[in-house]
Amino acid sequence: MKIMFVIFFILACGILFGQSNFTSVDSLISKGKFSEAKQFISEKLNSNEVSVSDKIELNFKSELINRILLDFNKNEDEVKSYIKKYIPDFTESDFERWKAEKQIEFKNIDGTDRYFHSAARNFFRLNPQAREIFAEKNELSKDGLNIFLENYIPKVLGEIKSNDSRTTKAKKIKLNYTITVPANTIPAGEVIRCWMPFPKLLANRQFDIELKNINSGNYIISENNTSHCSVYLEKISEKDQETVFNYELSFSAVDIKYDLQTTVIKNYQTDSELYKKFTSEEYPHIVFTDRIKSISQQIISSEKDPVKKARKIYKWINDNIPWASAREYSTISNISDYCLVNRHGDCGIQSLLFITLCRYNGIPAKWQSGWMLHPGEVNLHDWAEIYFEGIGWIPADQSFGLQDLINEKEKWFFFGGLDAYHLIVNDDISKFFFPAKIYPRSETVDFQRGELEWRGGNLYFDKWDYHMEVEYE
Repeated sequence: MKIMFVIFFILACGILFGQSNFTSVDSLISKGKFSEAKQFISEKLNSNEVSVSDKIELNFKSELINRILLDFNKNEDEVKSYIKKYIPDFTESDFERWKAEKQIEFKNIDGTDRYFHSAARNFFRLNPQAREIFAEKNELSKDGLNIFLENYIPKVLGEIKSNDSRTTKAKKIKLNYTITVPANTIPAGEVIRCWMPFPKLLANRQFDIELKNINSGNYIISENNTSHCSVYLEKISEKDQETVFNYELSFSAVDIKYDLQTTVIKNYQTDSELYKKFTSEEYPHIVFTDRIKSISQQIISSEKDPVKKARKIYKWINDNIPWASAREYSTISNISDYCLVNRHGDCGIQSLLFITLCRYNGIPAKWQSGWMLHPGEVNLHDWAEIYFEGIGWIPADQSFGLQDLINEKEKWFFFGGLDAYHLIVNDDISKFFFPAKIYPRSETVDFQRGELEWRGGNLYFDKWDYHMEVEYE
């Protein structure tokens, strides 16, 4: 059985990171011809023509269709009804124009327009006039996170200046994280394998990690150099009982800010392994497409200085790619290109566009992610790091962007700076877990909520719940 699991794991990795053997199915899915794609998959699986690896790939494509349907679960009437609450007199031509301008996200599936589950709310983020109407009717000004940061950032920079340092005094944070699988999700007596996000040890940023409690006698914490840091547990499903995975831990973290104006930036060592690796394409989401090349020319023009180039990219995305709730990453074929086509994205989509543009312009860039643990605003979060010779890796949080502050250093805090409430779990995308996961992942790019599977396959996000509680000392 172990041999078969190893074989399955190797084949599953090929699906996620290799070339497709069924480009015709990919094309059908991309065009929204799901019925044809399902029929093709069914016929192939029921024939004797396909290999074991092909069956695994076809099963994953079938699962991909289901994931897209979960994301695009609204009909036109539901979207229009939401918009009419704020804009009661909009016309059919208005609605079609908003769709054409990609302010209302939809996908034509088997001849019917199906709408992204957050399409209606996103419209009031993406359309400037609608955004003003929504804010006025809901009496919105600034959200709690913005208010917190407006007060917090000046204090951080003041402490850093008084300490003549890049960092502040460490803050201690406690986490209580729970994953719950509802009763009878899988048959009783079956083993559920669970990977939960775990803080990454980084000497100058995040440290003193202490696991206080975990509700399993046997667990495995991944090596710190693993790209996706996790704690692994197993539990046996019991009839009519929830299966709960839980841990409590504490860690310390600092605010950090690099002064890029006074630090001497050296020329890149372009023959180094670091430079080659982090300025290269990384399929399928970091690709130097024609769109990337074209928009890069508009942004960069003749600029040669790497810091100024990165600042230009950061500001262009800040000004032109608004944040919006996003579909699951596993359903997007090329995330950075998707961002340019649709001109919006959540934190990870914005970050992958930033990383791709930086790499194309010869600036080493990579992924970092985990959670945002700010008081009053706890959620999943992604950002980036860029590398400058003579200073090393520095953070760049594209979705936090330019802050609404007058002082320039405060405004640009998240370009070269990060607050202590960024929990770091991942240092890369689409890498492997320890222990190895057998079935294809729910999240094929990132790792924040967790991953679960059993003997019968992967457990997708709709099959379980997660919850994070945070305490500050």
